[in-house]
Formats: sequence, C-alpha cells, structure tokens
Amino acid sequence: MQNNNQTNKMRLARFLAQCGVASRRASEKLIEQGKVSVNGNIEKNVATNVDPQKDKILYRGKQIKLEEFVYYILNKPVGYLCSLKAFGNDKIVTQLLPKTQRVYPVGRLDKNSSGLLILTNDGDLAMKLSHPKFESKKVYEVKLDKPCTKEFLDCMKSGVMLTEGLASVDKFEKLSSNTIQITIHQGWKRQIRRMVENCGAKAVSLIRISEGKVKLGDLKVGEYKKVKREDLI
Repeated sequence: MQNNNQTNKMRLARFLAQCGVASRRASEKLIEQGKVSVNGNIEKNVATNVDPQKDKILYRGKQIKLEEFVYYILNKPVGYLCSLKAFGNDKIVTQLLPKTQRVYPVGRLDKNSSGLLILTNDGDLAMKLSHPKFESKKVYEVKLDKPCTKEFLDCMKSGVMLTEGLASVDKFEKLSSNTIQITIHQGWKRQIRRMVENCGAKAVSLIRISEGKVKLGDLKVGEYKKVKREDLI
C-alpha cells in the first residue's frame, strides 16, 4: 500500500485518479459536475484537499478508496481492444489479466496491432507515461505489404503531415526488404499506419517492442508479467 498517499492530504482530483475513477483532468470535470461528495457534501471545488484515511468520498453515490497500485506489462495479441468495456463479441485486453483489481491500459494499440502494453491503476504514472510532454519513446516493428523503396523511406524519415500536425520519426531502421523499425514519441491514433499509408504502403503487421525503459523481451503473445513502478519510469 502506498502509505504516503494514505496519510497525507491530496487534491481530490488526484485521489480520484489514483483510485482509477478517471484521469486527473477528467476527474476535475467530474468534480465540477457535482458527481463527487466528501463527508456527505457535494464538492465542486477542484482545489479541495482530502485525507484518504479520514474522509468519506463518494463518486455517484459509491464510496471509493485507494487501492494498492499494481503494474503489468502485457504482450497484446491481435484482435483485442484497449478498452475497459466489451461490446458484442469484442475481446478486451483486461480479460487477459487477473480480476483481483481494476486496471486500465496506458495508451493504446489498435485492434490489429500487437506487442507491449502497460496496464495499471496508478493514475499519476499513467499520465506521466502517456502525456506527450514526457516524450516516452515507443519502438515498433512494422511489416509492409511491399518492399521499401527509397521514396518510401525518404517520406517516412522526413515526416508526414496528418490532421493533428506533423507526424515525425525519432529513429528509423530498415530491417529487411519489407520490414522497418520505427521509434516515435508521439501517440496519435493509428499514427504509424497512417504515416505508412501516406507514404504509399500498408502495414500488414505492427508490433510494439518497447516503450520508454520497458522492453517486451521474450514475453509470449497473450502473456503478462507483474512489474514494479520503478521498472516503468
């Protein structure tokens, strides 16, 4: 248990984030919307401090408490969604982990991509790993539907203009005639697939092999490993 979090006062939004209710920014919105009460009173001030050990805090009428933080790395298989809810016959990544505590994925891999995925209930860590300003570098191996041409390689290296802005590559390596390794720090939706398509090819396989200091290593597809916080940052 994170004793320092249990004995010291903290911002209400931070408490909600650490309980896994939502990100800190989203938690602030929940507070402003009057969905959180402290000791029986609706609290709409995002600057309010609470003592998790003494105060009774409810979200939508249900008491929430700090849980022990847990951290997993998963080798996500193709066909699984990075979501907390399954719709229809969809499979979600949390189905591959123990059911003892609620965790959520840090960042995303699209349904057709595989590889390293971090999951936790530590909202602060999730923000640090996923926020662009921390520039957590992610490395991918991408297999293309055709051999790499010089024009394709030049296009990728120079960056591709997407709707969000200029998608850039931090490091680029050609592994074989149709396989490349890309390092990026941005994390826009389907970014690499869109970059590849804008440069005239398609990604038939996309595997994330590392993120920050964490490496996929020999973890098999569909398997997970419990790690420590210091292993991730």
